[in-house]
Amino acid sequence: MRQFMLLALLAAYYVSCVSPVKSPYQQVLQHSRIRGRQHGPNVCAVQQVSGTNIKYFANCKQWYSRKVCGRPTIISYECCPGYERIPGEKGCPAALPLVNMYNTLGVVGATTTQLYSERSQLKREIEGPGSYTMFAPSNEAWAALPAEILDALVSNVNIELLNALHYHMVNKRLSSEDLRNGLVVPSMYLDLDLHVHHYPNGIITVNCARVIKTDHHATNGVVHVVDKVITAATNNIYQILENDDSLEKVQAAVAAAGLSTLLESEGQYTFFAPTNEAFEKIPKQTLNRILGDPEALKDLLNYHILKNLQCSEAIISGAPMETLHGTHLEVGCSDGGLTINGRSIIAQKDILATNGVVHFINELLIPDTAKTLSELAQNSLVSESFKLFRQAGLESYLSGKDAYTVIAPQNDVYQNSTPTVNNQMKNLLRDHIIKDRFLSRHLYHGQTLETISGKRLRVFVYRHALCIENACIAAHDMRGRFGTIFIAEKMLTPATGTVMDVLKADNHYSTLVGMIQKAGLTETFTRPGTYTIFAPTNEAFQALPAEERRKLTDNPAQLLDTLKYHMGEEILVSGGVNQFVRMPSMQGGKLEITLKNKVMFVNKVRVAQADIMATNGVIHAVNSVVRPLASRPTGIEDLGTVIHQEAAAFKPLLQLKKAGRRARRSLSR
Repeated sequence: MRQFMLLALLAAYYVSCVSPVKSPYQQVLQHSRIRGRQHGPNVCAVQQVSGTNIKYFANCKQWYSRKVCGRPTIISYECCPGYERIPGEKGCPAALPLVNMYNTLGVVGATTTQLYSERSQLKREIEGPGSYTMFAPSNEAWAALPAEILDALVSNVNIELLNALHYHMVNKRLSSEDLRNGLVVPSMYLDLDLHVHHYPNGIITVNCARVIKTDHHATNGVVHVVDKVITAATNNIYQILENDDSLEKVQAAVAAAGLSTLLESEGQYTFFAPTNEAFEKIPKQTLNRILGDPEALKDLLNYHILKNLQCSEAIISGAPMETLHGTHLEVGCSDGGLTINGRSIIAQKDILATNGVVHFINELLIPDTAKTLSELAQNSLVSESFKLFRQAGLESYLSGKDAYTVIAPQNDVYQNSTPTVNNQMKNLLRDHIIKDRFLSRHLYHGQTLETISGKRLRVFVYRHALCIENACIAAHDMRGRFGTIFIAEKMLTPATGTVMDVLKADNHYSTLVGMIQKAGLTETFTRPGTYTIFAPTNEAFQALPAEERRKLTDNPAQLLDTLKYHMGEEILVSGGVNQFVRMPSMQGGKLEITLKNKVMFVNKVRVAQADIMATNGVIHAVNSVVRPLASRPTGIEDLGTVIHQEAAAFKPLLQLKKAGRRARRSLSR
């Protein structure tokens, strides 16, 4: 049995490592076969978009979502390519008979192509000997052609129609396995190229026409049915821009940004080309600023260019696609129309070029890196904070070309009330604008940042948080052309004095201040340092039993020990606590700090007010004196002690058992 299992594993390994990897189309076809096998041999599951004749083989993702471009699909079961039904038999057991290409066109339902083959004198050629591939337009594809184009083709059957059909043919046999992504193959009309793209979702396109019926073999070739009449690609992307009056402005922008050479060179690009109308929708001030800034202009245009060629027919659901800008566009579809970042802004699609494809769009896509801070904040998580900055007269810092970093509380901070912008608030808002541009990933613990008001803000790096003073960064940076926005979970409050200054200024801590002075700690908390103080209020000390209060005041050593247990020699703000943190106290014991529903606790004592910032630390007010928690095993060393104790308890039982064995041996002798 073990030998059999070993042989099976070796066989599986051999198949997975040695057998050729199936193409995406073949993988999807195989999935459809598996889904349809309960209906008999050679039956494939097919998804048809509701209300249309558009069908797809079902890949795994689409099978479970039951949607294509957001529209529901109907599952049907049809014969897989190359097979047909037999009356009275289950499934599709019979292979289609091999006939010549002309007759195969009738078998696959491309009867209009078959008719035009006869009219154009192509019939004789595709009935005779040879080895061809034909990408045959479906009947619906011919019907979708504008009437004037179709009339021009059909009326001149000896020339134009024959040339058009020859452009759909290749002078060799190409199966779906041969239709590799990026394949360029000369057609039978003037050797003009056909551009094949084979996408990861299993869809194959030829000049952006989707192959809807694949691998129908004939005695003299193979027929693939496509959903469009294929048009030739003779211009590169830049030439397409030059030749279309509606793209005049983007063509000028491309030339100004020095991207002409790129769009003329060999490659496989997708260019979402903004029309003149798209440029006119942008405020003139913004547009002129970008057009006059070479770096912003280049970022803008690169944001419209995908690194890979993407035909619209190959998109059946949304996916992020990388641009030359280095960021991603969410390219998807809705009700059959192409969408970008969820918006239906495509004016014309699938204009094939020799080095890619162009889709016309009627809105300009402006990347964050081409925006000012003020533009960046519009309709964002921090739009409310930027309204306050403007009310405070700080717009020049948000819209200029100088480098700044803005710490902007997210909109949720103001859900209960929006602060009044008085002089005090204006000064506080100035402390949220940092000189120079920073990225959060480059900040380090202990770093100081200077604000436009001259304040120095400290950076604290924790295991699960990055905080500037008491405000922790809540989301990814927003990077604009000249500056950065840090999205913060709250408004920050810069320190205004030392720990002792803060405590002395608040009458709630008068008892604590007196005890610190009596314990000789005044100088400690006046000089520079990094302290966390869980500061008991007067109420906390009054809640102590009289005898305990007397011991604190009469016993200097106990007083010092108690106070130091409330203090740590590192700065820990509430945002740096990720559920549970253990911090050594100055007394030597551990403080257990937790965060529940945004409320801070120390040794299970609720913090009444957190994050009172001082120049040499942070104060957290508590209304109870903090006491050590009961000790409990926490580590490997403790576990070893427990095991040792258990073994010691078990030792007498082992000795008794050994004695019993010795007694039995002596009796047997």
